[in-house]
Amino acid sequence: MSKRLHHGQTQIRNYQKALRLFWGKVYRDGGRTLYSLQYFGPTKPDWINVEHVFPMAWVIKDLAKHKQCFDRRDCRKKSARFNQIESDLHNLYPSRRDLNMLRSSYRFGVIKGELRVFPEFDFEINSKYNLIEPAPASQGEVARCMFYMADAYQLKLFSKQAKTLAYWNKIDQPSKEEKRRNDLIEELQGTRNLFIDYPEKVRKVKTV
Repeated sequence: MSKRLHHGQTQIRNYQKALRLFWGKVYRDGGRTLYSLQYFGPTKPDWINVEHVFPMAWVIKDLAKHKQCFDRRDCRKKSARFNQIESDLHNLYPSRRDLNMLRSSYRFGVIKGELRVFPEFDFEINSKYNLIEPAPASQGEVARCMFYMADAYQLKLFSKQAKTLAYWNKIDQPSKEEKRRNDLIEELQGTRNLFIDYPEKVRKVKTV
C-alpha cells in the first residue's frame, strides 16, 4: 500500500478516558453486544465489558519484539503509541464478559461445523487453532474494525485472515448502527473509519 488511508487518533491519551467516553457517550443510551447480539439499556449490566477487537496482546508482542515495553502495565507507562492504540474508540465494542474472555487474543476465521460454547449464541471457537468465528451479523463490523486498526497504526494483518475478513466485509455491509458509531466517534476523537464509509477500500490494506 503506497499511501495510508487512516492516521491513528491522538485526542484520547489513556484507556480510562476512552472508557468514560465509551459508556458515557458512544453507548449512553445502551446498544447491542458484538458477539452475542444482546441488547442492553442505559445502565450497563455487570455481565458486559469492553472488547478490543484488534487484540492488545498482538500490539504488546510487537512492541516487546522491539524492546519498547513488555506487558500491558509497562506499555501504558512507557509507550505513547500503545496508549494511543489502546484508547482508539473504533476498536472498542461492548461484549459479554464470558465471550470476551474466551475470545482472548484468538484470530478470526471460518470454523467448520458449529463449535458453539453457548448453544444460544452463534459464537464459534476452536481452541486447538486459536480461532473464533463470530455471528454473520457481526462479521462485517469485525472486519472493518480490523482493517482500520491495521491501516491506522501499521499493525500486522496476515493475508490468510485478511482474505476471510475481506469476504466478511463484502457480505455484511455497514449497518445504520455502525454508521452512527462512526459519526459519533469522529466527534470524540477526530478520526473516522473510512472502511465504513467506503467498504471497497478494504482491498487497499497492506497484509503480510
